[in-house]
Amino acid sequence: MHRRIRSSAVVVALTAVATLLGGCGGPAEQEEQGGSITFWTPQSTPERVAAQEAVAARFTEESGIEVDVVPLAAADQDQALVTGAASGEVPDVILAGASQITSWQAQGLLDTDVVQLAMDALDPTTFNQSALDAVTVQAEEGATEEGTEGGTVAAVPSDGWVHLIAYRTDLLEEAGVEVPTTVPELAEAATTVKEELDVTGIALGTQSGTASGTEGIESVFQSAGCQLVSDGEVTIDAPECTEAAQHFKELRDSSVAGDYDVESARAAYMAGDAAMLLFSTHILDELANLDEAVPPSCEQCADDPAFLAENSGFITVLKPSHGSSSGSAPSPAQFGATLAYAVPAHANSEEARQYIEYVMSEGYADTLAVATEGRLPLRTGTPESPTEYLDAWGGLGFGPKVESSVAEVYGDELVDAMGDGMAAVSRWGQGTPDATLAGLVATQGTLAQQLDPLYRGTAPAEVTEQMAAEVAVLQQVQ
Repeated sequence: MHRRIRSSAVVVALTAVATLLGGCGGPAEQEEQGGSITFWTPQSTPERVAAQEAVAARFTEESGIEVDVVPLAAADQDQALVTGAASGEVPDVILAGASQITSWQAQGLLDTDVVQLAMDALDPTTFNQSALDAVTVQAEEGATEEGTEGGTVAAVPSDGWVHLIAYRTDLLEEAGVEVPTTVPELAEAATTVKEELDVTGIALGTQSGTASGTEGIESVFQSAGCQLVSDGEVTIDAPECTEAAQHFKELRDSSVAGDYDVESARAAYMAGDAAMLLFSTHILDELANLDEAVPPSCEQCADDPAFLAENSGFITVLKPSHGSSSGSAPSPAQFGATLAYAVPAHANSEEARQYIEYVMSEGYADTLAVATEGRLPLRTGTPESPTEYLDAWGGLGFGPKVESSVAEVYGDELVDAMGDGMAAVSRWGQGTPDATLAGLVATQGTLAQQLDPLYRGTAPAEVTEQMAAEVAVLQQVQ
């Protein structure tokens, strides 16, 4: 079994940007060093850095190319790359989020030709299509470019996490509730559980004006088929969005303990005080009592620490309840995040390509094992073995103790279902010209500011109209 390295609370101290850039080099410098490359990674805790260095060392053994693994947070990556591009000193490979990558490509900071070579070698059909779309920069109308759907693939998708809904099988059965498959069914189930059992139906981020409220809105609204903006037109006031706002209020009102942030929502489910939980895949090891920092605390857990894992089911993707206002049939969309490998312009591209191909093939399982429950594969397999890497992920040890695999604890069915969840991972505006606006809306908490009026009884249609007006203001000034 591959061992999995767990993050600690201690974050690696990052050196100054100038020092980091001093460790980077353009092609001429790399040749003098005999083919070494610099790799920036946001997986920056000491344990994760060590695990990535171990993967890099195995790559060096095979290729002779030295790899300098540099931990660097996303915000620092942005600043350092722009500074490095101006001075001609850039890293060779960067693991980064999809929104960062499309922004860098728009600024002309990336080498997409080498990425296309890597994608051709790995076979684009083996990748999650949603992840490819997220890092594809669309060509302007009338232009033609290589890539996906007329766009340019700016990076090679690696891994990510996705929201799922954990539910207590025993409590749903006691309340006479079927496992929900859509947002309306979820709201109805949560309401019924509260009425029948006097426990919180579902715990999720609902605090007005906060990051947790912003995340909760985007997650629920997306799953309901609502789009923030489409082709430059603000659509958060569309009928499906107004309906989503009504269901969001119902989900919030199913709480018997007031509003939650992300951490308190998790705590409620871990204590047995909520029948359902909207959370990321990082919950998997905690429910199984594999993380001593976040142990299950329910009444039954005292005698049986595995109680929650044994009595929890998971919804990895919700189906849109109906078509969108545009008449199209929306695909399932689950809130999540994707990481991908980008190559800066003027980097040591040939060695960078070799490294990316290695960590996406021979070294892929060990790369995912750096943080198993938070690094689900976006390349599920090979043409010859389409589920090879998803199956390998299911067999990785997870949690600090790395004594059990996902498949051993939850079964192969959950591993397969996780593939469905990752296939639906999405963020508003991702991979489109609307990404910048969507990012501003998220970082400024624009939508979450309207939660208090919704909770006080303002009609959902009025709430989404106000949301649309606020988004339109941002659109004008961006």
